[in-house]
Amino acid sequence: MKKLIILLLAVFAFASVKECYLRSYNYEKIGDYKDAIKVLIPLYKKYPNGYTLNLRLGYLFFLDGKYANAIKFYKQASLILPYSFEPKLGMMRVYLKIGEFKKVVDIGYSLIKVNYYDYYANLYTLQALKALKKYKDAIAIAKKMLAIYPTNVVYLVNLARIYEITNPTIAKKIYKDSVLILDPNNVSAKMFLK
Repeated sequence: MKKLIILLLAVFAFASVKECYLRSYNYEKIGDYKDAIKVLIPLYKKYPNGYTLNLRLGYLFFLDGKYANAIKFYKQASLILPYSFEPKLGMMRVYLKIGEFKKVVDIGYSLIKVNYYDYYANLYTLQALKALKKYKDAIAIAKKMLAIYPTNVVYLVNLARIYEITNPTIAKKIYKDSVLILDPNNVSAKMFLK
């Protein structure tokens, strides 16, 4: 009987957790980030060391523009699972948004040491290096990633944007010969080429 009660409590607790996440995702879908966060707070009070919960709260606070809170929850998630890339990538996005480019680069290079071709670690690092006017390093990352993703429009556009500053002739060639072939309606390319 005691085992049955424990099992029922566990099932109820799981259903409650699942329901909170479902409600949070539904609020997120309609852009109501405050309520998406609000429905998770009771869970957080019960499970402050839940990796997924901290990661989700970091993401929702990022979407809601509460960047200090986003960093707090991403850091907590990173402490819970120190080898996980997800919270570090989340922090990189926040730091990019608030203009703390040196922090982005530091985190990015630490991730790239572990996974040389991580798509987002390289992308965010490239974007921060561009903002810091370290164009040579940003170009090197773009070329490295384009070697394995040669038709990736995101990396092609990022490379072209650097060349808009450093060598407009090359930027024009990238936009005309690559970007517009892969993405004929690309706004960046069309704006630069008009």
